[in-house]
Amino acid sequence: MSTQTVLPIDRAGLVELSKSRQEPEWMTRLREQALELAGSLELPKLEKTRIDRWNLQSYGTYKPAAALQSLDQLPEAAKSLLAENGQGNPDNVLIQKNSSVIYNSVSEALQQQGVIFCSLEEALKSHGDLVQQHFMTVVGKDENRLTALHAALWSGGVFLYVPKNVSVQVPVQALFLTDDAEASFSPHVLIVAEQHASVTYVDNFVSEGDLGNLVHNGVVEIIVKPGAKVTFASVHNLNNSVIDLTYRRANVDNDGSIEWIVGEMNFGNVMSDTTSILKGNGSQSDAKVICVGTAEQKLNITTRAVHFGKSSDSNMITRAVMRDEATAIVNGITKIEHGATKANGEQTEKVLMLSPKARGDANPILLIDEDDVTAGHAASVGQVNAEQVYYLMSRGISKEEAQRLIIYGFLAPVVSDIPSDIIQSQLQRLVERKLGQQ
Repeated sequence: MSTQTVLPIDRAGLVELSKSRQEPEWMTRLREQALELAGSLELPKLEKTRIDRWNLQSYGTYKPAAALQSLDQLPEAAKSLLAENGQGNPDNVLIQKNSSVIYNSVSEALQQQGVIFCSLEEALKSHGDLVQQHFMTVVGKDENRLTALHAALWSGGVFLYVPKNVSVQVPVQALFLTDDAEASFSPHVLIVAEQHASVTYVDNFVSEGDLGNLVHNGVVEIIVKPGAKVTFASVHNLNNSVIDLTYRRANVDNDGSIEWIVGEMNFGNVMSDTTSILKGNGSQSDAKVICVGTAEQKLNITTRAVHFGKSSDSNMITRAVMRDEATAIVNGITKIEHGATKANGEQTEKVLMLSPKARGDANPILLIDEDDVTAGHAASVGQVNAEQVYYLMSRGISKEEAQRLIIYGFLAPVVSDIPSDIIQSQLQRLVERKLGQQ
């Protein structure tokens, strides 16, 4: 028997809001359809996680924020993230605060190359045909209640478009900040890399204050055309008053490549799903994910590669460190479809527990519908090795420092392979912050 779903907005209010934002008619209709779906669809069924028991009622309402005149107006924590990626007021930066984008800077060099980097709301007005062609095509609005609600309620967001044969040499960066418990926070990131294009995109999610179980319901869609390469790096560092629900998904065409670098450094409950759809022959996916759980956090982290293309290749590495009474369900899923001959899928999931009450579960899943393939997996769950701690202590190292060294050694296979020194140092600092709190 189904229960009545209480939606955060009614149809009339949604239509009025869309029209007040001067959105095209097709987007208003899509929002209406998605809201109707949200009333009938179920929440996603997650492996060993009852997301229906989470408090998913607080979505906030759309509240546009004033434009930022200078980056100096940002909180210090947010400013420091931008400072790591450039001097002064760096180019190629987009900042969203709560429901809307408040700052956007694009270098003249990128503009001359035809690169588009702006808010998704702005792109609806100036590049509507491009947005309509790709929006909610990689993640479907009809998949479950969360994707439907996102399609209905999204605001702000990013649109990044790289034309054919254009190689963007410097990373583009977005910062998403939430500090208002009454304001919605559901950005949509849409990245399109045309044939033989390449780009690196980096974003950070941060929060301030008590946000009363505010739900961040975010979606990332990436379209990688033939021969294109996209590197996507994202670090989520939201506090324990935010529930973070994120779908990231890429469609990769012939000889295209997607690289995921994800740091789940939140303090509240997390559902994270990062998926590569390897449609094309010779397509590639490489995913590196680290997460740290503390207090009573519940994390459900899924990394997935679905192979359709011949000679497609995927590699997934996930490392999770759990402290206190935190719980992590780490899922690695490799699906090789019939016809994807010569495909190769490799995955590794490891969970390290730092206390007797912490819980971890690593679930490697191989679903193979083709004979002529190679695939492999490795998974482990365990405590800090007491003999290793004792050995280090016998060399004059304190117990706390010995544990810290073991933890960093555990995370090193992921962190050391990250191609960006900036992201490496940022993740190391956030890991130290989370594990250093007693």
